[in-house]
Amino acid sequence: MARQRKAAARSDDRSEADGPRETSLRIIGGSMRHRKLVYSGEPHTRPMKERVREAVFNLVGPGVKGTHAIDLFAGTGALGLEAISRGATRATLIERHFPTAALIRQNAAALGVADQTAVEPANAFIWLQSHTPVGDQPWLAFCSPPFAFYVDRLPEMLSMIGLLVERAPPLSILVVEFDENFDSNLLPEFDAWDIRSYPPATIAILHRT
Repeated sequence: MARQRKAAARSDDRSEADGPRETSLRIIGGSMRHRKLVYSGEPHTRPMKERVREAVFNLVGPGVKGTHAIDLFAGTGALGLEAISRGATRATLIERHFPTAALIRQNAAALGVADQTAVEPANAFIWLQSHTPVGDQPWLAFCSPPFAFYVDRLPEMLSMIGLLVERAPPLSILVVEFDENFDSNLLPEFDAWDIRSYPPATIAILHRT
């Protein structure tokens, strides 16, 4: 049985329906700690809540070091750039919205990690099928899509997560974020995932052996 844990979480200061109010984020830990990331604040860009991002990297711990961070729905780029700050050697960020992808490149350059960062302005579902990184370097892969995809595009989401599990090299770490509309029992190799709740989000983490 998967380890189901409820993590204490503060209630949000505002509802998701209120729309974005911030125009900057920060790197939480590592060599670039407290550095700012600028983002557009557009509704299509849903940053993972800072408290959830911090919890994710606390759970991943030193496992981030030496990995290739892959963020399939990069948005602000905060996950991939946070991974580099904490010891990932490189990051590939998939963001189909061209202006948002350009902003990720701007942030990477401002942080001095442009040479470690590849930003792909592509559809994540298509990219993963045809551009999966090769080699034995472990991944730290993030799948944090718009939550509506778990309803509107459920078969594609399940296929994507299945491909991540199938193709990830040994010692990779996979991180999937979803909300109450997704049944975690549908995750491939369900019993192997560590599932944590940070309402309204739920995080599932899989360590490949």
